[in-house]
Amino acid sequence: MLYQADPARYQNMEYRRCGRSGLKLPAISLGLWHNFGDTTLYDNARQLIHCAFDHGITHFDLANNYGPPPGAAEETFGRILNRDLKSWRDELIIASKAGYTMWPGPYGDWGSKKYLVASLDQSLKRMGLEYVDIFYHHRPDPDTPLEETMAALDLLVRQGKALYVGLSNYPADRARQAFAILQRLGTPCLIHQPKYSMFERWVEPELLDTLAEHGVGAVAFSPLAGGLLTDRYLHGIPQDSRAASGSQFLQPQQLTDERLNKARSLNALAQQRGQKLSQMALAWVLRGDRVTSALIGASKTSQIDDAVSMLANRHFNEDEIALIEKILM
Repeated sequence: MLYQADPARYQNMEYRRCGRSGLKLPAISLGLWHNFGDTTLYDNARQLIHCAFDHGITHFDLANNYGPPPGAAEETFGRILNRDLKSWRDELIIASKAGYTMWPGPYGDWGSKKYLVASLDQSLKRMGLEYVDIFYHHRPDPDTPLEETMAALDLLVRQGKALYVGLSNYPADRARQAFAILQRLGTPCLIHQPKYSMFERWVEPELLDTLAEHGVGAVAFSPLAGGLLTDRYLHGIPQDSRAASGSQFLQPQQLTDERLNKARSLNALAQQRGQKLSQMALAWVLRGDRVTSALIGASKTSQIDDAVSMLANRHFNEDEIALIEKILM
């Protein structure tokens, strides 16, 4: 069936300016991390992309190693883009990253210019694109000089293969150094993508303060703590869950009694607010203006529906914030 985008797709989504740039991102972005490889049904992946765009989610986040296997998510997205979304390319923000192992030998990992340039070339071929909107260095490289890695990002923008550049998983001190180098080169850093949730708060306050100081946006990945901040594990570990299967994303040992009790208390507050725990967790990440967008994963269209519905009830009063802090102590 020929896809036709919902003409009302921009009515309910909130768009937030990314740092001090001219770019706005949807408050909810879709990550194609683990449900878009060739082990996933293509038709389901296609439905997820359609659902997201019909809700006004214009930002699709990928990386060279997303799958499984690595590269498969970009190939799947490229097929869907070519089949369904080509007419709307200028309404999309497509991001990719490089920094983890992609091929054997000394040039298939980390942050050398050789690796980053080759990796983006491969990503563009897999997706059938001339450029990505955002290209990230996926993780700090302890051995390659930071100047080389940032110069590679600058080069890719100058070559027209990326419009903006970003960082992911960089601590505050390393991020400050990278921002300064990119500024000198004339390609300012657009965005930083850290792991951030109620259960993962390392970005507070230093990194978020650093981003605000330098006018860099923030996209929070894993805002639901791998599923801990949903109703999935409130009453034990389901047999068909990530934790039960030993997934790398959520190990059974992460489901401690302490965390589960906190999740249950947070769930009680969410119910008082008239929303699901997952919705409250997303709203919490987006509170204030320091996080530009919350990056969700999805295996069902209902999960996207729920995330976007959160926008109708995403603000907290002072008592709710105080209670959340007490629960999380």
